[in-house]
Amino acid sequence: MTIGLDWLPNTAFVFLLLFTRIGAILMLMPALGEDMIPARMRLSFALAFTLVVYPLLSPNLPTMTDDVMAVVGLIFHELAVGLILGAIARLTVSAAQVAGSIIAFQVGLSMAMAADPTQTGIQGAIFGSFLSFLGMVLIFATDLHHLALAATFDSYMVFPLDAPLMFDDAAQLAIRTVASAFSIGIQMAAPFIVFGLVFNLGAGILARLMPALQVFFLLMPANIFVGLALFGLLLSMMMGWYLTAFENHLTMWRG
Repeated sequence: MTIGLDWLPNTAFVFLLLFTRIGAILMLMPALGEDMIPARMRLSFALAFTLVVYPLLSPNLPTMTDDVMAVVGLIFHELAVGLILGAIARLTVSAAQVAGSIIAFQVGLSMAMAADPTQTGIQGAIFGSFLSFLGMVLIFATDLHHLALAATFDSYMVFPLDAPLMFDDAAQLAIRTVASAFSIGIQMAAPFIVFGLVFNLGAGILARLMPALQVFFLLMPANIFVGLALFGLLLSMMMGWYLTAFENHLTMWRG
């Protein structure tokens, strides 16, 4: 009895196409693609996830051809789609850094810098670093990473292999994502903007009424204390906005 192995080249080709897009998305996907996760672990997870979805997606993928340029074109097509989707998903969670920077400025701790644990080698306001790390933890705690994996799977329905790359639409989507992230960050920090306006207005009036009083040295500790108390009270609301925005963005992938 002869066992044929003619199916191996096509199987390897289809698996490579799937891994190219999935690996690119998971490399940039928030929570799943953080730099603190070892590269080998991320690579192993991408390979395992590709193996899981292979039986489901392989019937809809093209078979291997003898044209080398066509094969290379499909690989670069999948790599571009994965990088675009992953990068736009990464832009969504930048709302935490926007909110953290605004909160730190209004509270008076804008000079307090800390390394962002979600981005190796990058420093930011300590509030932004805390919100970024908390957002990553909440994505896992609320099982939104399952939605991220489902969105990665459904991206093959929304962006099939035979669809042309629409760079203009991708650029417009990136612009809208950045604008949305900035808007979400402003909404998260809106109570602190109001607090800063009221507090500074009161401090200015007090300085005019009592010129001899050292308003800055007197009110700076109060500004920090009230700001930290307000931050503790509003933290759940802020992270609710954050998670809702992330979930809505992933839902968009699913059509």
